[in-house]
Amino acid sequence: MNNELIDTFINLAIKEDIGDGDHSSRSCIPQDATGKMKLLVKEEGILAGCEIGIKIFNKVDPAIKVEKFINDGSEIKVGDVVLHAEGRVWSLLQAERLVLNVMQRMSGIATRTNEYVIRLEGTSTRVLDTRKTTPGMRILEKEAVKIGGGVNHRMGLYDMVMLKDNHIDFAGGIEKAVAAVKNYLKENNKDIKIEVEVRNFDELNEVLRVGGIHRIMLDNFSTDDTRKAVELIDGRFETESSGGITIDTLRDYAECGVDYISVGALTHHIKSLDLSLKAF
Repeated sequence: MNNELIDTFINLAIKEDIGDGDHSSRSCIPQDATGKMKLLVKEEGILAGCEIGIKIFNKVDPAIKVEKFINDGSEIKVGDVVLHAEGRVWSLLQAERLVLNVMQRMSGIATRTNEYVIRLEGTSTRVLDTRKTTPGMRILEKEAVKIGGGVNHRMGLYDMVMLKDNHIDFAGGIEKAVAAVKNYLKENNKDIKIEVEVRNFDELNEVLRVGGIHRIMLDNFSTDDTRKAVELIDGRFETESSGGITIDTLRDYAECGVDYISVGALTHHIKSLDLSLKAF
């Protein structure tokens, strides 16, 4: 993970939450009071975000001591204790909600992703995330997808060229768009992959004629058309299915032989896992 982005996120989250001080704690708890908290699991799933949670504790107060019992990626069940945190009570309470917000959301994403991964068992298809992420939390949400067994697509606009319908329409068609991209990458000494989205067989045949790309995204193709498209592509390029694919239809698309299926819902339509930090 990009530690600089993680630090920036944590600093902003602390500033957003604490402001000029945690007046709830300051008003009723002595400044020098110390205590312990344990992170309890209240819903089964896949744990994610523990390492980030520890970073948050340490950023709020480097003197906080954390003892971890369960690693990210592990299956967790109700009643499990993930970690203990010990230190100044003020510091523990300042970190509490930030740690939970991150770990609950990341664990929810990892758990949901793992459900998709299980549906794909026995096929060679991998599930991908998308850029449909919470602004400022993308690196965390995509890390949660990886922890859940999924694969990251591009991290942003900078690490892969993806020619979607609007790019193609504005550029004047697939052939012109691909040619322009190749020139741009050469002139700027960029070595990044090119993916092209196609909406129908006319566009697919044009991509196959033009070539020079790495992956073809089959957007909103039916399973029958996906199967035909994979046969036409015949292993010349990586293939990706996208557009309205749910966990119920996932397996049907995988059995068409695509390499990847991208699912925006992995990060933008999830339920956080229920975790809790309690004094003891």
